[in-house]
Amino acid sequence: MTCDALLSLLDFHYWARDGTLDAVERLAPEDFRRNVGSSFGSIRDTLAHVVSAEWVWCSRWEGHFPTEHLPADDFQTVGDIRSRWLKEEDRVRRFVTGLGPEDIHRVMEYRFFDGETMRVVFWHMLQHVVNHATYHRGQVTTMLRQLGADPPRNQGLIGFYLEQA
Repeated sequence: MTCDALLSLLDFHYWARDGTLDAVERLAPEDFRRNVGSSFGSIRDTLAHVVSAEWVWCSRWEGHFPTEHLPADDFQTVGDIRSRWLKEEDRVRRFVTGLGPEDIHRVMEYRFFDGETMRVVFWHMLQHVVNHATYHRGQVTTMLRQLGADPPRNQGLIGFYLEQA
């Protein structure tokens, strides 16, 4: 793994996020919060979970160990989620660009919510953040379809690479 490859992965991650949020912004507010029976119930709660998870991981990288996620009720609109996620993007990018080639291979120790200590290679954690968001973006796409709304543009990694070429 290289620093450039990780930054490219982040570029994909935020490109896909923006496409999803653009599609979700077209929903009526009541549909944004409607429980459709997915893992986190609603589109709002699912997206709040993803941005919260990103906050948790970056906090861990910075040496802080949250014991719970951000409350979904902190996010009443898609704009609230987008605004917070843009702040998290800036934070994550600053952290990653501050790492050297040897740092991305460093094993980092952190505490899970219950206090259990974990040890993981940094770039594995960053890949997890992107993969985790991809999984939940798929759920959001399904929920949009269940609500009769248009899904986001193609979210595939190859689509990102082709668009960048």
